[in-house]
Amino acid sequence: MSQFASTVSKRLFSLDVFRGLTMFLLVAEAAGFHHNFIELTEGTAFSGLAIQLEHHPWNGLRFWDLIQPFFMFIVGVAMPFSMRKRLESGSRSAVTKHILRRCFLLFSFGALLHCVYAHALVWELWNVLVQLAFTILIAYAIMNTSHKVQIGVSIGLLILTEILYRAYNPGSPYAQGHESFGSFVDMLVMGQTNNGYWVFVNFIPTAAHTIWGVICGQILLSHGSAQEKLKPFLIWGTIILVLGFAMDLLNITPIIKRIATSSFTLASGGIAILTLTLFYWLIDVKDNHKKWLKVFSVVGTNSIFIYLFAETVGNQWFTGFGQIWTEGLLAPLGVSEKVIMVINALFVLYIFWYITYFLDKHKVYFKV
Repeated sequence: MSQFASTVSKRLFSLDVFRGLTMFLLVAEAAGFHHNFIELTEGTAFSGLAIQLEHHPWNGLRFWDLIQPFFMFIVGVAMPFSMRKRLESGSRSAVTKHILRRCFLLFSFGALLHCVYAHALVWELWNVLVQLAFTILIAYAIMNTSHKVQIGVSIGLLILTEILYRAYNPGSPYAQGHESFGSFVDMLVMGQTNNGYWVFVNFIPTAAHTIWGVICGQILLSHGSAQEKLKPFLIWGTIILVLGFAMDLLNITPIIKRIATSSFTLASGGIAILTLTLFYWLIDVKDNHKKWLKVFSVVGTNSIFIYLFAETVGNQWFTGFGQIWTEGLLAPLGVSEKVIMVINALFVLYIFWYITYFLDKHKVYFKV
């Protein structure tokens, strides 16, 4: 997403902030804040808030379940802006080559991250970057068609997901365990299943997030008034949000993030559209380009770089370094270990943030 920053920021500071805030939360997790904050607040009045910073174990929706949909949706929103800029200086074939190269790199980075997590050479494809590589390809393949066609394809992907899961295990297509269609594909592709029940084929339904982002980006690039742009966002964002929760409440299809059920995709997609609507209205329409929002927007200018850095060497380098100071200064004062670890995570997060701030200030952008 980093290559979109300069183009989008000239037109939509709101998108920069939305992207940056999403990446800020992802980097905060890599810094260890989520885990340590959950441990600190366990059994307290804040435990209900803290639990929103981890994924729901199965049927339900928590705040943290929205971050990946936001990530994929934002990439989709930025794609029309990036394409317009690239077509001004190059051909359609050059754009296609760029997209193919970018998706290959995202796939490779995502697969290699699992090797870092496992400290060994493994073949695992559950990372968000792997998913994004496929959703970008799907969205790009149809982004020059009408909005009706794009919406139709996204609906078709959700229906396909329903058919595949229900046909594979008619009795309990969405029961928690490794007896789902997604786990079946994982065994075929990787020879293993995920202990947390994540599945590789999540890119099929969640491609809808990127497609819907593309549509929103195209509408934002149109010459209509702000009101004309906000109206469809509010209407369709609300409709698919309500539809997603209705499917869950009526026991049609449960909302499950880990296998990206159609109801989850709809509910989270609706929230993503409405969140973009809110940011666009507050920041671009109301012209509230507050300087303090730059705190979040700079994180998005090198989003892929800081995500990879934080998930790999960044965490390893700075967590221990931070503890030298946080434990050294606070432990003698009687501060508890759990509080120290939260403070240390915030310190590491600040280092990650400052790296993005420094790079943005010197106009250094790592493009994928």
